[in-house]
Amino acid sequence: MKRGNADFPWLPRPIQKGRRSPLFLILFLIILAPSIFGQVPQANESQVKAAFLYNFGKFVKWPNPPTENTFTLCILGQDTSFGTVLESIVAGESIDGKPINVRRLGNADEAASCRILYISSSEQNRLTAILAALNNHPVLTVSDIPKFADRGGMIQFLLEDNRVRFAINLAPAASAGIGMSSELLKVAVSVKSGKKVGD
Repeated sequence: MKRGNADFPWLPRPIQKGRRSPLFLILFLIILAPSIFGQVPQANESQVKAAFLYNFGKFVKWPNPPTENTFTLCILGQDTSFGTVLESIVAGESIDGKPINVRRLGNADEAASCRILYISSSEQNRLTAILAALNNHPVLTVSDIPKFADRGGMIQFLLEDNRVRFAINLAPAASAGIGMSSELLKVAVSVKSGKKVGD
């Protein structure tokens, strides 16, 4: 049965539609949620990652205002149930006043119109080519592929002490004209400024 945010009220979501999510929503997942998971249904890894993806859109700035009528979150590769979870988390939500649209892609060439691209672990062997295809495009790349940030990805999900965290590589983001707020950088477990795509 499809479950929405009402089933997981402690997941990050806007206080009011169309308003910027406060930082404590991200901090809640990282710091506070483990202490109360004994009192509420525990989020699984996919739910937490989906919630983070949604909130990244609140703390990232793209070089040009989107011309599309929707804010597009894309998934590249085999998503098993992740796409369904993401759709449930963002159902009825918006970013910058635009309703969120979740798209599943067949290849990286379709990602130019995406604001955020989640790259599935199934694409690990094709990662170099995928990132090269997106080089200098204003698309925020996110994945849990090992060493994703070291290989030129922008945000990498990590699992530490059974909690989902993330590392940031500023170099490819800056190359694509994408800016990340200081609030987001503060809650990352690490911030790199080293490797651009193709280096």
